[in-house]
Amino acid sequence: MDGPVVSFSVGMLVFQGMTNLDFAAPFEVFSRMPGAEVHVIGVDDGVVTCDTGARLLPTTTIDRCPRLDMIFVGGGPGINPLMENPPVLAFLAQAGAQVSWVTSVCTGALLLGAAGLLRGYKAATHWTAMDVLPAFEVTPVYERVVMDRNRITAGGVTAGLDFGLVIAGLLHGEQIAHAIQLGMEYDPSPPFAGGSPRSAPAALVTEVRRRTQQLTDERMEIARRVSAHWPGQ
Repeated sequence: MDGPVVSFSVGMLVFQGMTNLDFAAPFEVFSRMPGAEVHVIGVDDGVVTCDTGARLLPTTTIDRCPRLDMIFVGGGPGINPLMENPPVLAFLAQAGAQVSWVTSVCTGALLLGAAGLLRGYKAATHWTAMDVLPAFEVTPVYERVVMDRNRITAGGVTAGLDFGLVIAGLLHGEQIAHAIQLGMEYDPSPPFAGGSPRSAPAALVTEVRRRTQQLTDERMEIARRVSAHWPGQ
């Protein structure tokens, strides 16, 4: 960065069946950044019900969204139908061509992939969906936050806080980002070791994968259908 960011417009897409923390964690950081204007973008004006029942109210829609500096997509079970939703994909493709930063947390990367915005990039997503990324010509990387040029993607759910702080550091420098982290008292010491498939007991990883397998299989089928219709395929 050449100097401090005076104003910065963030658009955060919300949708039915999304995971609330995918949105809420980075929103907490973005809303504390100097000069940030955060737009909560709905597919329409309706209340969004998250996968756990929490409700979000959009401040704008994909049809009325103002000019943005960054587009953000979270994830959740509701990502599946959006991966084949022409208006949403068109909105993301257009926004992605105009913004300075294209970003996601968790399985939001799959929607960016479906819109063609991660083709040829490295990216992270939730660990259960990593195998879907190559169908969109994306290289999966098992890290909390992955930056490849102007694409910044994060792993599952809680990685949204790390992601938000990385963004704050990029835009405003380490001191301001660290102050936001301290103000939020983000100093994790989880009660259970093994919050990653690389550190959790193998039997537990197998069980969680089994529970999510149907959703993952659906995502793989959708990804193959979508990418098969890309130009040049």
